[in-house]
Amino acid sequence: MSKDTNQAADISEAEKYYKKMNDFDLKLKIDNYYLNKFHFEAIIRHYCELARAGHMKIGFKELLKLIAEGTFVAYGEKIKEYYNLMISRDFLPNTPTLMNAGAGLGQLSACFVLNMPDDMQGIMESSTDAAMIFKSGGGVGINYSDLRPEGDIVASTSGVASGPTSFMRIIDTITDVVKQGGKRRGANMGILEAWHPDIEKFVTAKTKPGIFENFNVSVGVWDDFWQSLIDRNKSGKYTLRNPRTHEAIKQIDSHALIDLISLSAWKSAEPGIIFFDNINKYNPCLTAKGGPLRATNPCGEQSLYPNESCNLGSINLANFVKRKADGRYEFDWQRYEQTIRKASRFLDNVIDVNKYPVDKIDINTKLTRRIGLGIMGLADLLFLLRIPYNSSEGYEFMNKLAEAMSYYSMEESVAIAKARGPFPLIQKTDYINGKIPVAGYYELPREAHSYDWSSLIEKIKKHGIRNSWTSTIAPTGTLSMIADTSNGIEPIFAVVFEKRVTVGRFFYTNRIFETVLRENSLYDDEILGKVANNYGSAHGLVEIPGWIQKVFVTAIDIHWTDHLIAQAIWQKWISNAIAKTINMPGDITAEDVKCAYLLSHDLGLKGVTVYRDGSRHEQVLHFTGENKKQEGFGAVPSQYARRYIRENISESHILKALEKIYKDIQSYDPEEREGTKILRPESQQIPTIEITAESVQAHHLNSRELISPEELCPSCTSKLIMTEGCDMCIECGYSSCVSG
Repeated sequence: MSKDTNQAADISEAEKYYKKMNDFDLKLKIDNYYLNKFHFEAIIRHYCELARAGHMKIGFKELLKLIAEGTFVAYGEKIKEYYNLMISRDFLPNTPTLMNAGAGLGQLSACFVLNMPDDMQGIMESSTDAAMIFKSGGGVGINYSDLRPEGDIVASTSGVASGPTSFMRIIDTITDVVKQGGKRRGANMGILEAWHPDIEKFVTAKTKPGIFENFNVSVGVWDDFWQSLIDRNKSGKYTLRNPRTHEAIKQIDSHALIDLISLSAWKSAEPGIIFFDNINKYNPCLTAKGGPLRATNPCGEQSLYPNESCNLGSINLANFVKRKADGRYEFDWQRYEQTIRKASRFLDNVIDVNKYPVDKIDINTKLTRRIGLGIMGLADLLFLLRIPYNSSEGYEFMNKLAEAMSYYSMEESVAIAKARGPFPLIQKTDYINGKIPVAGYYELPREAHSYDWSSLIEKIKKHGIRNSWTSTIAPTGTLSMIADTSNGIEPIFAVVFEKRVTVGRFFYTNRIFETVLRENSLYDDEILGKVANNYGSAHGLVEIPGWIQKVFVTAIDIHWTDHLIAQAIWQKWISNAIAKTINMPGDITAEDVKCAYLLSHDLGLKGVTVYRDGSRHEQVLHFTGENKKQEGFGAVPSQYARRYIRENISESHILKALEKIYKDIQSYDPEEREGTKILRPESQQIPTIEITAESVQAHHLNSRELISPEELCPSCTSKLIMTEGCDMCIECGYSSCVSG
């Protein structure tokens, strides 16, 4: 097989063997590895594809003869290498690859995006495609913005349109009845862009329990929306347009819309926001694909064009340490590089052996050949190295890890392109002009780069690159459980939590935290109980030494601005995007959520999801100790976060919003004062409220008038609004009906 061969092979000869698959089950082998009938099917499929492209020199029977004679025995070492990569848990591919490789389904990708055109035939076709994807084990992202708004005319029936959210219900129902890979329920991302006339209804769709439970939802925004927020000359005016006619429907207050989004997320953890301007800023395929990226996979980390897929995989960072003579650990950079290169080749191979659920997805995926190599186990790695997550050393280390990930994966992709050819669409892309989808190359000073990116770009211009995008940070929920490590780039949720079953109570303890406790003669049920009841955190507990409190930080120990800074540092170097939850304590306000959205856009993130503790009726993790309490103290921004924001954020509107958030936070440096945190006020009882666009809009209109003292919130002095017969505060959630 060669990329330079133009000799056509007899495809029909190979296709006849589809009927003989059972006859070849476990009859052929490569070295000591037997091929089952589904492996054999993949060989037929890939042979035919290469033959159609003129890349096969020999007939299919001759290929089988060569396999039988042991000609490819040397490839057994490559099989063993990939096998050991997974068995050691240094690297794991996404769940569909683990479930379906070598099996009947044969579908190996996790991420798909489908089109949703404004016609019934196209809608039903996409719905069918979604069902096939769910059946095969994948998740689906759909942008519904091309659908005409509710109440718009339908010429063919002289009726009116039901709007995007009604068509989301079709996919929601399909998801309920079709299990992923026959093993689990599917997942979706539903997106509506901010300019759509139905945006306000969409934003509040999930604030009530039981609605669109198979969907994550996000608002897609472009630069014009952000300009309307920060440009004083625009006065917050933002135009909603009909997607069918492109005509202006009405103008709304963009500040009211961002408040509505923030309050909905405060209440229900949704919607998230996807920043399409940031996603497409360094998109090299804009021209080649006829426009910008407008949708992502269900968790938001993988943007894709319609009818495109991507296979992901994650390297377990916690495995890449070596012990020094003094007993401490150091990171093994050489083995990290080697694994990045091996994993990149692994994921590129997956593209070719994949059995796609829909033909057009097969075609479009192979035009760009994107892969999503990422990491997991960051928190555990930092524990081993004794580096606090939210410290200068922690952030600088993350920067080096992220840059190495993208650099070596892209360099290896160039090496593959030399042997097998670049992705087919490359000549129509900006890669040939030296553009790469890596923000850090453009936005960070060259002296801060650890690698020679300019030389890599010259190699790409000369040889091409095999994969249009190479790096993605996935949430790794299942993979991290298999690898027994922490999720993605997340800080650990709890170092200890308690589970009660009929036979007793058990403490689940992070394995590294447990080792440290044992080494310091601290490991006993009393200590574990105190940590579990302290929201799973060691902070503030006098029994635990300060250095342990400082190193073993949890998600709730870290201020939400530090969560954003961590995501921003990784995003500078990751070519796709990042799945990261911005954890917030239960007593934050909707103003915090809004500020997080504003800051994340300016930090260059491609999307953001916030989660306020307790904002969902059914959340995955709970702290179950009967005596649950927090020893005191709410997280505050690190000095690094403050400095990073000061040096990188210049927009006055965002700085003003941050100033409001920071005003009550005492300044301290967690890197200097070990185990110390600042007391926060007790969480208020969270009222049950109905969030509507009208209530938020009224808040903005009334806030421009003179406010009497009776109209001010007794908790935070913000303007009260009337909703469902109660005075309610849009900022902190106070309600006269609950608090009175």
